[in-house]
Amino acid sequence: MDSDLRSIGELARASGLTVSALRFYDAAGVLVPARVDPVTGYRWYADDQVAPARLVAGLRRIGLPVAEIARAVRAEPPVVRRLLDAHLGRLADGLAEARREVARIRRLLADDQPPPATRLVLTGCALSAAVDAVRFAVGTDPALPGLAGVLLDVTDEGIRLVATDRHRLAVATAGATVHGPAVRALLPVAAVDRLRRLSDEAVTGEVRLTLVGRQVVADVAGRRLRVTTLPYDFPDYHALLPGATGGPARRVPVDAPWLVAALRSGASTVTREHAGGPLPVTVLGLGGRDALRLLDPDELTDDPAGRADAELRVGVNGGYLLDALHAAGGPRLVLELDGPVTPLAIRRPDDPAAFSILMPIRL
Repeated sequence: MDSDLRSIGELARASGLTVSALRFYDAAGVLVPARVDPVTGYRWYADDQVAPARLVAGLRRIGLPVAEIARAVRAEPPVVRRLLDAHLGRLADGLAEARREVARIRRLLADDQPPPATRLVLTGCALSAAVDAVRFAVGTDPALPGLAGVLLDVTDEGIRLVATDRHRLAVATAGATVHGPAVRALLPVAAVDRLRRLSDEAVTGEVRLTLVGRQVVADVAGRRLRVTTLPYDFPDYHALLPGATGGPARRVPVDAPWLVAALRSGASTVTREHAGGPLPVTVLGLGGRDALRLLDPDELTDDPAGRADAELRVGVNGGYLLDALHAAGGPRLVLELDGPVTPLAIRRPDDPAAFSILMPIRL
């Protein structure tokens, strides 16, 4: 073994990261060992990896997301400073939100007053469009019942619908007139589908929603739907909202019909092992400065060292990408690529508040 290499234990002591954390960041592609013994599997690190490891340890302690840690390790200091500023902004927003939530909980705990009600009015067309934009991302894993629904996040500005299955996330907004405090309600997917069908009957009329405690009442076209919300905490999605991470590396305009046809052909896919079985992976790259293309399997055998677009090879589930394209609608979309371990965003140019996100697959 080369004397200038450190064992994983030595790097752990020098950096402040645990051995298990170093293994995690290796698997995530953030801090890859300089050498892995092919017989024992032992990881060995170079001396010049101590400083990046210490940076990772510090960023981890302040709660920076893994995707942003990966970006910071490879970035110049000005970029890292922007990431830190954006993260501090999120922490401040989170603290303000926590204070509002504590105030709301204190009101709920008061014995001498009923739970506050929030009422909102919106068009059936707006609600239907928002449901259609997020429905595909609802989770179906019975082990994760908290993802088997759509979050209604209501503020004084309107309503935001959010759905995720951990592999993808979709967000859409609908303008509404709101009376009452901000509130979040996690609706079962069956109730969301019923509400969607009712909304079709009110395309030219109004949908009235009343949220009180764990009850949601929808009045649509003379019909009433009562829903009990799911008793689970929905994941915090705010870190993935536009502008939360300082902006993507590339925004690439895409002809949606072309990309749909290319994905359906199934030609440009590679196979990777996942959960003990084969998984077809679609690999996105750049054909030019701002031109998206699908990489053929034989292109992935080339050594990308020194190529400017190497970090923009992004592997995704092609079926999930098709779902996101159909949900977004429209012939022209924008894809945001920010590296192989950063989520891929799909947006509509005419509606920046609506978007979906796909988790990348490591190539």
